[in-house]
Amino acid sequence: MRSRRVTSSLAAALALPLALGLAASPANAAPADKPQVLSNFTQTSASSYNVWAAARDNQGSWSAYGFDWSTDYCTTSPDNPFGFPFQNACARHDFGYRNYKAAGTFSSNKARLDDAFYADLKRVCSAYSGVKKTSCDAAAWTYYQAVDKFGFSAAVDAAADTRA
Repeated sequence: MRSRRVTSSLAAALALPLALGLAASPANAAPADKPQVLSNFTQTSASSYNVWAAARDNQGSWSAYGFDWSTDYCTTSPDNPFGFPFQNACARHDFGYRNYKAAGTFSSNKARLDDAFYADLKRVCSAYSGVKKTSCDAAAWTYYQAVDKFGFSAAVDAAADTRA
């Protein structure tokens, strides 16, 4: 008899929110503005990069969004070719690729993610002048071309998966 009372009480407690018109939502559901926040983190502007970098430094504040912050940096390419610090640009690019793939909207965002990557690389290169800047710009163009041409590649995805 006791188990029937517990079962009845439990059923009544679970039915109450529905009777009041309160829809149950998963406890781990991401905030409704996740697509907008993701978009804000992955634009071509320096301000977008800065907002993403601040969020990356304080990932706990963004845990409700369930973002994938993992990175293999520049995959199979050097993270700092010829001493040019491309590592953080590669990390943001990984962030965009991983999170848009998880959202199922990668194809419609890939070109912008690649453009943002190139803009980040060019900002790195803007710190140099003369021959060093020319060399940095050439490396940045090469890295951009690689993601532009091979970013859909199963081989690139497999390499990223094994490093994550």
